[in-house]
Amino acid sequence: MLPIHAVLEPLKVALAQTSAVVLAAPPGAGKTTVVPLALLDQPWLGGGRILVLEPRRLAARAAADRMAASLGQKAGGTIGYRTRLQSRIGPDTRIEVVTEGVFTRMILDDPGLEGVGAVLFDEFHERSLDADLGLALARDSQTVLRDDLRLLVMSATLDIAGVSKLLDGAPVIEAEGRMFPVETRYLGRNPVERFEDAMAKAVVQALHDETGSVLAFLPGQGEIHRTVQRLKERLRDPSVDVVALYGALDKGEQDRAIEPAAHGRRKVVLATSVAETSLTIGGVRVVIDGGLSRVPRFEPSSGLTRLATVKVSRSSAEQRRGRAGRVEPGVCYRLWDEEQTRGLVGHQRPEIQEADLTAFALDLARWGAKSVEGLALLDPPPAGAMAEARKALARLGALDAKGDLTARGRRLTRIPLAPRLAHMAAVASDQGDALCGARIAAVLSEPGLGGNGVDLLDRLRGLERDRSPRGRDAMKLAERWARAAGAGRDGEADAGLLLAEAFPERIARARGKPGELLLASGRGAFIEPTDHLAREAWLAVAELGGGDTCDRVRLAAALDAATLERNLAHLIEVEDRLTREPSGKPVIRRIRRIGALVLDEKIVGAPDRATMTAALKAEIETDGLGALTWGEQARALRARLAFLRGLDEAWPDVSDEGLLASREDWLWPLLDGARSLADISDGRLAEALRGLIPWDLQRKLDDLAPTRLTTPLGSAGIDYAAAGGPRVEIRVQELFGVKAHPTVGGGRAPLTLSLLSPARRPVQVTKDLPGFWAGSWSAVRSEMRGRYPRHPWPEDPANATATSRAKPRGT
Repeated sequence: MLPIHAVLEPLKVALAQTSAVVLAAPPGAGKTTVVPLALLDQPWLGGGRILVLEPRRLAARAAADRMAASLGQKAGGTIGYRTRLQSRIGPDTRIEVVTEGVFTRMILDDPGLEGVGAVLFDEFHERSLDADLGLALARDSQTVLRDDLRLLVMSATLDIAGVSKLLDGAPVIEAEGRMFPVETRYLGRNPVERFEDAMAKAVVQALHDETGSVLAFLPGQGEIHRTVQRLKERLRDPSVDVVALYGALDKGEQDRAIEPAAHGRRKVVLATSVAETSLTIGGVRVVIDGGLSRVPRFEPSSGLTRLATVKVSRSSAEQRRGRAGRVEPGVCYRLWDEEQTRGLVGHQRPEIQEADLTAFALDLARWGAKSVEGLALLDPPPAGAMAEARKALARLGALDAKGDLTARGRRLTRIPLAPRLAHMAAVASDQGDALCGARIAAVLSEPGLGGNGVDLLDRLRGLERDRSPRGRDAMKLAERWARAAGAGRDGEADAGLLLAEAFPERIARARGKPGELLLASGRGAFIEPTDHLAREAWLAVAELGGGDTCDRVRLAAALDAATLERNLAHLIEVEDRLTREPSGKPVIRRIRRIGALVLDEKIVGAPDRATMTAALKAEIETDGLGALTWGEQARALRARLAFLRGLDEAWPDVSDEGLLASREDWLWPLLDGARSLADISDGRLAEALRGLIPWDLQRKLDDLAPTRLTTPLGSAGIDYAAAGGPRVEIRVQELFGVKAHPTVGGGRAPLTLSLLSPARRPVQVTKDLPGFWAGSWSAVRSEMRGRYPRHPWPEDPANATATSRAKPRGT
C-alpha cells in the first residue's frame, strides 16, 4: 500500500466540504495515479470529468498509461490524455491527464469548464508559467461561474502555507513519504574536465560498485548524446543498455527508457530534468546527479529567450536523490563536493519571473483582465517584462492603445500557438499558404524536428520526409494549426518572410568577415562560415544561442533584398537626419532602415529653418542632453538648482530626466534659428535654466545658494556639484577667526570645507569647523609649523587673525 492511501479519506472529506484543497505529498507517495482514481466515485463529482494537470507531455502520457493499466485498460478508455502532439480521449473518458498548456487553452475556450467536476494540479511545486496561470484562471472561474468546481493543488516541495493562503485558507492534507534509505556519495568534479567525460566516468564507477539500473541527470540533449558516445567507448559489459530520456524523443524511445530492464540486463538512463518528478523508472536504485539544469531565461532588452545552464536547486537535488530510493535502498552519486550543497539556492525562481510573458499577456487580455490584480497568483509578473510583452502584442496588432484585444488579437487567440507564431501562421494564411506557416511553427516549437540543420528549408524538407510517430504527429498538428489559421492553400508563402514577420528584430544582414551578421535589434550574431547560408546577404533568424554580445545562429532562412523591400515595407522606418559635410555644411540625409539595419541613405537637400529645428530636436531626442555644450555658467547654475531641489521640491527638477521632460519650455525655444547645437552658447543655456525658476524663488537663489563663500579675507568659490554636497577649497589660514561653521540653503546644509596648506595641498576635510579648531587642529598645527615655519600657526585659530601671507622676515 502506498503512503497516499493513508490520507485518502481525509482528502475526500475535505473536498466534500470545501471547493479548494492543498495536498502535500513527497515523491513516491503515489498521489499522481492514486488520487484521481480514488475521487471518481465521489457524490460531488456528479459524473463529471477529472482533469489532471502535468508539467510535461512525457509525465502526462506515463501517468495516464499507468492509471489505465491499473484498471486493465489502455489509455483512451476511462483514462485518457491530451498533449499538444497527441490525444487519447474517448467517449467514456472520465479522467483526462493534460499538460498545463493544454489546460490553459481549454479554460480560455470554455471558462465554465462544462462537464468538468475537478481540476488537479499535479507537481505544482515546479511553478511553470502555465500552471500559475491555469490555477489563477480556474480559481477565477470557480469564484464567478462554477462554485461547484473542485480544485486540488498537489505538490511535493513547496510553500504549502502560501498556496493555502492564496486559496483563501484552503485546508492542507499532508501525506507521509515512502523512501528507502539512500546513501549520498560526493565525487567532486575537476573544473577543466568536460561534463560528459565526468558523467561517463561516474556511470562506469556506479555500474562497477553497485547493482541495479542507473538514472543519470544531465542538463540537455547535447550532453546526453555526447555521454552516450563516451559510454560506447568505455563500457565493455554487453548486458548494459544505455538509453536516453528527454521530451523530444518518440513515444517508443521514451517507453523503452521508462520500462524496467529485461531479466538479466541492466540499464543506464541518461535523462534531463523530465525524470525528476512524476515518472517512475523501473529498476533504478542508483542516481548520478550532474548538478546542472537547463532553464529558459528571457531578456526583454533583446526579445530572446535563452536556455541557461544553471546549478540545480537544493529541492531539485533532493528530488533527484529520492529517485534512488523508490523501490529499495539506493545510492546517489553527486558530481560536486559536499560543502557546495550549502551554496545551492533553495528553489529555482518561478517561471513567471523569468519567462517571455507575451503569451501570458495575450491570455489575460482574452480572459478580459487588463492586469493581474485580483488573480490568484503566488508571484506577480515583473512589471518590465509585462510592459515589453504588451508592446510586442501591440506591434502584432493584437492589442489596441487601451490594452484591449483587437479583432487581430482574437484571431491569434484562436490559433493555439505562441503569439508570434500565431501571427506568422495568420500571415501565411492571408498569403494562401497556411500550412507553410503551421509547419514552420511546428519546427520552431519542437526541438530537433526535421533534423538539426541551420537552414529552415532543410528542416521543413526533413519534416516532410519524417515517417516516425513523432514526425507524423507533428504533421497532423500542423494541419490543425493551419485550419485554425484559415487553411488557405492557393498561394505559396516565403519561409524567410514569414520568419521576419514573427521575429522582425532578428532580421540579419551580413557584415565584415564571412559569417558575421548584424541583427535589426543591434546585436551581433554569427553563422559558421562553411554553412551555405553564410553566403546570403540577408537572413531571417528564428533561433539564436550563445554569448553575451554575439550569438550563434541556430536556425534561419534566406531573405531576398528585393522581396524584403516589396513585402516588409511596414517594417521599414524612414528618418531624416541632420548631418554635416566635411566642410561643415548642414545637410539632410534620408535614412531607410529596419531597426539597426540601414537599407540605404541619401542626401535630400539643405535644411530650411523648420527642418533644421526639427533635426536638432531629433538629435536631442536621440543623444540626450549630452549633445549640448555645457559651459561653466550653465553647469554651475544647474548644480546650484539641483542642490536646492534636494532641500525643497518647489525648485525646478534639473536632472537629465527632469530637463528632458520640460524641454519644450526651456530648450526648444533655443533651437529656433540655430544651425547646430554648438550654436547654443553657455550663457544662453544658463539663461534658459534661470527661466525655469518660479518668479517667487528667483530672488532667493543667491541667498540660499550663493556662488561664493564670504571669508575674512574675501571669498572662495562654492562647488555645488561636488560629491557629498556643496564644497569649498580654501587655505586654512584664511579662516582664522571664523567661529561658526559656514552653511548654505538658509542654514540647512553645512559646507564641506577642504582645508589646504599654504602650498594648496589638502590638510583636512570637515563639516564642523569649531570642532576641528578644538580637536585635531593641534596635530595639524604641529605638522604645519614644521613644514611651513614662516607662516603663523596660532594655538587658538578661532580667535586669531586671518591671513594669506607669511610672517615678515625676522619675526
